Amino acid sequence: MKRLVVLGAGTAGTMVVNKLHRLLDRRQWRITVVDQTETHQYQPGFLFIPFGRYRPSQVVKPRRKFLPRGVELVLGEVYRVDADASQVRLANGQRIAYDFLVIATGTSPHPEQTPGMLGSLWRTSVFDFYSLDGATALAQALQRFDGGRLVVHIVDLPIKCPVAPLEFTFLVEAYLRHRGIRDRVEIVYATPLPGAFTKPIASARLGSMLDERGIVVEPDFLVERIDEQAKALVSYDDRVIPFDLLVTVPLNMGADFIARSGLGDELNYVPVDRHTMLSRTYDNIFAIGDANDIPTSKAGSVAHFSVDVFTENFLQLIHGLPMTGRFDGHANCFVESGDGKGLLIDFNYDTEPLPGTYPVPVVGPFALLRETARNHWGKLAFRWMYWHLLLPGRRIPLPAHMSMAGKRRPPTEEE
Repeated sequence: MKRLVVLGAGTAGTMVVNKLHRLLDRRQWRITVVDQTETHQYQPGFLFIPFGRYRPSQVVKPRRKFLPRGVELVLGEVYRVDADASQVRLANGQRIAYDFLVIATGTSPHPEQTPGMLGSLWRTSVFDFYSLDGATALAQALQRFDGGRLVVHIVDLPIKCPVAPLEFTFLVEAYLRHRGIRDRVEIVYATPLPGAFTKPIASARLGSMLDERGIVVEPDFLVERIDEQAKALVSYDDRVIPFDLLVTVPLNMGADFIARSGLGDELNYVPVDRHTMLSRTYDNIFAIGDANDIPTSKAGSVAHFSVDVFTENFLQLIHGLPMTGRFDGHANCFVESGDGKGLLIDFNYDTEPLPGTYPVPVVGPFALLRETARNHWGKLAFRWMYWHLLLPGRRIPLPAHMSMAGKRRPPTEEE
């Protein structure tokens, strides 16, 4: 039998397993998935935990519940991949051979990479919300917070869900208003980007929303260290941002075994062809979801759309045919903006987020780059879709490739 091994049973890995389990001949293929834990976490839900909208129990479910019968789940830590021998070695010494390997081990925060971040202020005055523990601890800190300077900060890109820090900023501003203490809090948004977002049109829109809410943007801020004594961020160009409460997004990196295996770049992301997700070095290794280096958002929507393309390509490949599917970098993200409203952005490698409607022209029902209550409810409804449609690999009637239908380009200054 041929053996497909999937490393990581998160969003992308689980979708791959479910889709290919239905399509591959079970008499000829054995599917094994490797992960370290028995629980699956709905990571978009971490954003809401600090504000009490979700409880931790609402974003965690048993991993086996989402894997089909007949798929082998191996619990263990991957130590390294011996790509030349087509073999995975676990930390306990177990070896797993493969004919094809899919790396779907995602990305995770590494606060230890910033000097001072994991010091005496960690989880007392410095918090993250990109982990379940961090989001839970931050919920308690926000309840205690009674005024001062609150700084939302991004160490560097790429990060999981690039709009999440903005969402947190909007939500915490609304939270403080509803508590009646907004006038006692200065909110600063410190970003390594020149503006609020990576793309000009969306950056202008989101930046104006920060201005309207009285949030100070500190652009081009590349942190060098955290000064624990002064309770301040210090940049490489010697700018200093004091804080009373710091909500940071630490440096995000891929899995350690990728470095040990010689498969990754300096941040442990696997270099792949951005259209097929096939390794640039090995013709039997793919990296999908957040584990690769493709130049688009590390987000659940990218995992969804790229897995759709990958599945068809994989079937062509194993039958000796050229892979004809070409992923275009399609991503869409709801952006919570507080007060029961949100935006939606939809873009790909070549087209930045534009105003309009999605997915149907005029009808929508979702508005692009415009705050609506419907977008907010769409964000909340996604949790049900995630557990019941996305993870099980069921068909969702959205095209994998971005469409210009319903979008409009704003006039340029020349026009």
